[in-house]
Amino acid sequence: MALALPAFGASSRQKILYFTRSGGFEHSVVKRSGIALSYSENILTEIGRKCGFDVECTKDGRVFDGNLDQYDAIAFYTSGDLTGPSKDGGPPMTLQGKRKLLDAISAGKGFVGLHACTDSFHSKSDAEIDPYIAMVGGEFVIHGAQQEASLVIAGGFPGMNLGMGEGIAFTEEWYAMKNFAKDLHVVLVQETAMMKGDMYQRPDYPETWVHMYGKGRVFYTSLGHREDVWVNPFFQAILQGAFAWTLGNAKFDVTPNIDKVTPRAGEMKL
Repeated sequence: MALALPAFGASSRQKILYFTRSGGFEHSVVKRSGIALSYSENILTEIGRKCGFDVECTKDGRVFDGNLDQYDAIAFYTSGDLTGPSKDGGPPMTLQGKRKLLDAISAGKGFVGLHACTDSFHSKSDAEIDPYIAMVGGEFVIHGAQQEASLVIAGGFPGMNLGMGEGIAFTEEWYAMKNFAKDLHVVLVQETAMMKGDMYQRPDYPETWVHMYGKGRVFYTSLGHREDVWVNPFFQAILQGAFAWTLGNAKFDVTPNIDKVTPRAGEMKL
């Protein structure tokens, strides 16, 4: 399958902060062995090398109390309450650091959210959405057994040259989610008709999306649990498109389409 990968047009090298603190379940792709970088950190660093941007990897939540102006975009593969204890020993994010993160994105910094980051900072209730969840655009509820499932392409996002309405299948740990932002532009739709598990017995819902948070460009995909997904060419093309767009190096019309392509996204069994 030939993939059209986006080109990065910035005159100087841009810089990504990749934050992988695990306040909840620690996924294998972000787990380090000693001081060596994790599986996903190595792959993302290599993608940056090929595409012309630098990647700084950390599990230290104190980074958000520092100078965020040095980063052009921030990527999260996190879980749990990032201001509390962690499974990986990384120092916690402060409440001030969380606020600085959200303010930086609202002011125009890009954000790329991967897999478990929707399982961070859960809302108190569906009527009181956590501001971090509002920024990302959706919230993890539960997942079932890993299985092969199809994703339907809902738009021509940078890096994906398959046609609108076409599908691609992965074996993955699929997230059932809720509290979708009303302004999402859905990029990939979770096709639920053939999925196994009560949590998936619901209408199709967003799986990968983009939207604006203030002036900041926000991208999220629930893909990324498994090591074999990280080396899949389509997933890597999605990531390259995500960074090209969030860094401002690629254009994409983010007019909300959630009501058109996933009109019953909010319906689910609890």
